[in-house]
Amino acid sequence: MALKEIDPGTVSYFKLNNEINIPVDGHIPLNKDKEALAAFFKENVEPNTKQFASLKERLDYLVANNYYEAAFLDKYSDAFKQELADYLADQHFQFKSFMAAYKFYAQYALKTDDNNYYLEGFADRVFANALYFADGDEKLARSLADEMIHQRYQPATPSFLNAGRARRGELVSCFLLQVTDDMNSIGRAINSALELSRIGGGVGLTLSNLREGGAPIKGIDGAASGVLPVMKLLEDSFSYSNQLGQRQGAGVVYLNVFHPDIIAFLGAKKENADEKYRLKTLSLGVIVPDKYYELVREDKDMYLFSPYSVEREYGKPFSYIDITKEYDNLVANPNIRKTKIRARDLETEISKLQQESGYPYILNIDTVNQDNPIDGKIIMSNLCSEILQVQTPSEINNKQEYTKMGTDVSCNLGSTNIPNLMKSQDFGKSVESMVRALTFVTDHSDIDVVPSVQHGNHLAHSIGLGAMGLHTYFATHHMEYGSPESLDFTNVYFLLLNYYSLLASNKIAEERSETFHNFDKSKYADGSYFDKYTEKDWGPKYDSTAEQFAGIHIPTREDWANLRESVMQYGLYHQNRMAVAPNGSISYINDTSSSLHPIVNRIEDRQEKTIGTIYYPASGLTTDTMPYYKSAYDTDMRKVIDVYAAAQEHIDQGMAMTLFMRSTIPHGLYPWKNGRTDKMTTRDLNILRNYAHAKGVKSIYYIRTFTDDQEEVGANMCESCSI
Repeated sequence: MALKEIDPGTVSYFKLNNEINIPVDGHIPLNKDKEALAAFFKENVEPNTKQFASLKERLDYLVANNYYEAAFLDKYSDAFKQELADYLADQHFQFKSFMAAYKFYAQYALKTDDNNYYLEGFADRVFANALYFADGDEKLARSLADEMIHQRYQPATPSFLNAGRARRGELVSCFLLQVTDDMNSIGRAINSALELSRIGGGVGLTLSNLREGGAPIKGIDGAASGVLPVMKLLEDSFSYSNQLGQRQGAGVVYLNVFHPDIIAFLGAKKENADEKYRLKTLSLGVIVPDKYYELVREDKDMYLFSPYSVEREYGKPFSYIDITKEYDNLVANPNIRKTKIRARDLETEISKLQQESGYPYILNIDTVNQDNPIDGKIIMSNLCSEILQVQTPSEINNKQEYTKMGTDVSCNLGSTNIPNLMKSQDFGKSVESMVRALTFVTDHSDIDVVPSVQHGNHLAHSIGLGAMGLHTYFATHHMEYGSPESLDFTNVYFLLLNYYSLLASNKIAEERSETFHNFDKSKYADGSYFDKYTEKDWGPKYDSTAEQFAGIHIPTREDWANLRESVMQYGLYHQNRMAVAPNGSISYINDTSSSLHPIVNRIEDRQEKTIGTIYYPASGLTTDTMPYYKSAYDTDMRKVIDVYAAAQEHIDQGMAMTLFMRSTIPHGLYPWKNGRTDKMTTRDLNILRNYAHAKGVKSIYYIRTFTDDQEEVGANMCESCSI
């Protein structure tokens, strides 16, 4: 039976998988998932995988039939390719769950054009990735193959899916664009959104620079329409440019909380919004300076400032003004148009919308820039709120030509699998291999359809190495999520990731005699970035943590001092190195929990379009680990914030932190609920956002709410940056 002719009703693996949800003598029959996995290979994979007599025959077929590019294969001898394929086969890779195997073969494995046969298994996809990203370097290819087949490293979905394919999309995940306050820039942004959505990336844009509704245009008072029409144009652009209907285009727009259109901006996502401007698919993010938190805390009025008059007065776009520093001056300046609202009223509006939709994302922009070691200003984030890089504005003439080329951002992502990387024979070597794979992506990314993105990438060489599987690691090591021991582990793990990624970037800079643009103006160049590591010991506080890192070298103050000297001498190749993205389907393939947040269910049910429900037991779930697999919806979100804050200490960019709430909050979960209603209120979200800000967390992604009628509001539907 051909692959596309398989009838879900005639195979046994879906039925076996669904039996996981039927307790036997009060226990979860986890063996049914193993039976489903075995049946899936017997009934689906094995009879429908195209067979070849040899590796050479297979590769020749793939090249001749335009499945693989020839160029990356030609960089290696036949003998080496055979050696690498043999090594991968000898590792006897096996998926650990039915979901993992199903997801891989449904979404990642290369198939024949008629969709009748699989042309790849997991080891074959790893083979192509290792050769492709190593770019002819046999030693690196071996190392990457080792990292990926043992699932210590997972390239982002666009990279892992497309590497080596002759007919492929881009290797990068998403893009960040800024819009300046003129029609040419708005037109260029819409064109860029169309182009970037066409090639498969999620797009983030900031509209903070645009003049508000009612602002003057060429001396005509009250003529501007504000940000809402631009938002609607962008949403329609993403809807139109949808990869021939294969996937919905995805975008997010950011607006500063001190922009006069902020209330209308938030209102566009509400169910009762004016249909002319109501946003159905476009995501929203709010840029929040520290001054806002101060005004809310003191229950004061807040002024909203016209970007048009601010730019005229300061000579630079609104995004580049330090609102916290300049607030009093802006208020006192009679040349700046302003309106007044109550800060807590806006705070309530934000929380109401988060309850209704999960939006807006929150970007704590002053926290972001205070921790930024790079010369310049970070003004926005991406579709998943973890990418934080400096940008400069472009200037565009009436011919839509760049008279001044600014810098925008593309996201080159990959993730460590925490439980597996902790088993590495050489943690530092593993991280270096990952950095080099990501470096290939940034070096070969050439988004010429948006020159500002292309220019920014060529100057910055930025990458984003992150992590998944933190809750899995905690549970399998009997640590409660958010406990002091779990925070200690998180601190040390990301300390290591920071140190060894810096070491790798420094080594590449020395090899190539090249650094990222403006390295000499960074806190790396003057050595000040390293002060926190040379002045304090960041090592394990608990014996149990030290035992977990036994055999892994934890850098000492002397190691950091030596690294500082080397960085000051040779530089760094990458402007940015680390970011924690949300992990979508790829975390299932890795058989681990997604990102850094707690699992949602011990047995998760996923709705697959043509199949129905597939059940996924949490990785490592046993009677022994079950007490440590508490649902995110039953976890105090302050513990989640604490974990993310521990990681943030060492991450130069950000993290896609999701908060999980129940409509009816479990008794005793939050002390401020005592004596009050057990229903989730805007006050709960206000408290948690302020707690996150106080803890130094740079951004909040979705607010996901589990309602009393068993539905999820704000569930993450973004696939673009999901590793």
